Amino acid sequence: MILLVDNYDSFTYNLVQLLGEFDEVTTVRNDRITVDEARRLGPDRIVLSPGPGGPEGAGVTVAFARAFCGVLPLLGVCLGHQSMAFAFGGNVVRASRPCHGKVSAVRHDGRGIFRGLPSPFEATRYHSLVVDEASLPAELRVTARCDDGTVMALEHVDAPFFGVQFHPESILTVQGRRLLENFAAL
Repeated sequence: MILLVDNYDSFTYNLVQLLGEFDEVTTVRNDRITVDEARRLGPDRIVLSPGPGGPEGAGVTVAFARAFCGVLPLLGVCLGHQSMAFAFGGNVVRASRPCHGKVSAVRHDGRGIFRGLPSPFEATRYHSLVVDEASLPAELRVTARCDDGTVMALEHVDAPFFGVQFHPESILTVQGRRLLENFAAL
């Protein structure tokens, strides 16, 4: 079972629908569950959804990133990705230009959730905040960027802990379904 933490985003149920092709999905709001309650549910994987604002206002999202890193595979999307970096001491800053509905070429390393995906591929971005690469701790590494160098994905060096700034559930993210399938197969 995939436990999806909903950060009150309109894209959440697009993610639920796609992930539901690979496994059962249980969705909980970011202010309606605790880490202990999540453990009792017994998920196999956790997804941290997109949402408005920054990590500081994302309910249990940062706590989940800390508590489940190295315990279960985690995937963060947009705000979920930013929250994962923030959980380990990374800074989340205002982007030089907001990108809402922008399609960008994403170049990646071909490993982990990117296994078998072409590089680059087009992905849809909806964000005003980004992870500051210079602030990332040694245990997190950048795995994808767009053409302007903005961090588009990161992972933990020792755990199945992945974040993507873009939206894999968007119809314009051509490889999004395959990326989610790779995550669900972990």
